[in-house]
Amino acid sequence: MMRKTFILAGFAALVMGVSVPALAASEAVEPPKVDWSSNGIFGTYDRASLQRGFQVYREVCSACHGMNRLSYRDLAALGYSEGEIKAIAASYMITDGPNEDGEMFERAGRPSDRFKNPYPNENAAKSVNNGALPADLSLIAKARKGGPDYIHAILTGYAEAPEGTTLLPGQHWNTYMPGHIIAMPAPLIDGQVAYEDGTNQTVDQYAKDVSHFLEWAAEPKMEVRKQTGLKAFLFLLVFTGVAYAVKRKIWSSVH
Repeated sequence: MMRKTFILAGFAALVMGVSVPALAASEAVEPPKVDWSSNGIFGTYDRASLQRGFQVYREVCSACHGMNRLSYRDLAALGYSEGEIKAIAASYMITDGPNEDGEMFERAGRPSDRFKNPYPNENAAKSVNNGALPADLSLIAKARKGGPDYIHAILTGYAEAPEGTTLLPGQHWNTYMPGHIIAMPAPLIDGQVAYEDGTNQTVDQYAKDVSHFLEWAAEPKMEVRKQTGLKAFLFLLVFTGVAYAVKRKIWSSVH
């Protein structure tokens, strides 16, 4: 329970961009840039990485953090089939109701259900986490400057504290955390999540995949936006050429 409390407090600090208030004065190191497949005007999401990232979220992060802006049917965008989505949703028991007797009941999840929250309500979450409300991760990639770069940096930035630095019980040193002090212990270890596609099962790879997944969760329509912008640009380019040709045609007799 103590480890779980530290993890939740750390993720809350990650979302808010601060560490323990008394130690937040020093500046964080700029997160290193990662060559995401989504970068650039032609960038797209890597479906294989998104699926692995969802696996990391499901097996590690979802124990404490919900993503209440996503429904299981949204996983179709990651390349999951209808049958796979139904199976994933059905693996969770969802509270529904009331029934004809006015009572709530449990049922297997459906694709239309939102991702199940690990706690039944906010007060229940606070009561087991020393009053802290675990952060929802749906928009974390938009909540912090650097987006997936920042998330990846935090997840891989754990290190031994510099000589002369004193850490209190439950505190950990993180190179990229503002103030460098974070309550969340390193949530990822090598070999923790079993990938079936042969991808390296390392902390760095886990961090990249889950960061990419959280980037998608925060902006699932990114590819549509880029495609629409590109089409609009091409249309305007062609329109400008046609308008120039018409202008030349109309005013050619003046010269």
